[in-house]
Amino acid sequence: MSFLMGFLSPYLVAFVVALLVAHIIKYLVDIANKTATDPIHQFFTTGGMPSAHAATIMSVWVVILLKDGASSGLFGLATVVAAIIMLDAIKVRRSSGEQGLSLSALIKEQHSKVSLPRVAQGHTPLQVGVGMVLGLVIGALAYFFVK
Repeated sequence: MSFLMGFLSPYLVAFVVALLVAHIIKYLVDIANKTATDPIHQFFTTGGMPSAHAATIMSVWVVILLKDGASSGLFGLATVVAAIIMLDAIKVRRSSGEQGLSLSALIKEQHSKVSLPRVAQGHTPLQVGVGMVLGLVIGALAYFFVK
């Protein structure tokens, strides 16, 4: 039983709940925008509103802040990792996604026999911001309700 309780740490609960909630919201947004695919495929796609990357890292970041304190080494590490993840989602992955779309369009336009690349979407700053807020709320709830 104590083994199972270890999986109910607020750190892991925050991560799992933020991941699930972000993907459920993404699916609902895509349904509203009439761009939804099947739910299983939707769970493994990148990009979209809100950023699941931002939601998950921020949920764990909040639990670390509240449980371990702002002066802990773990909080410092979590802050650096959170910044890298969110900047990567906005800058690197978004940029490479846009390049992939351009490359795909060029391949189609030229009627090339080259197979189309898989295009991974990044996030807009708004998508990351909404993911951050979602993660902050879920992390705080996990901290206060999971002991």
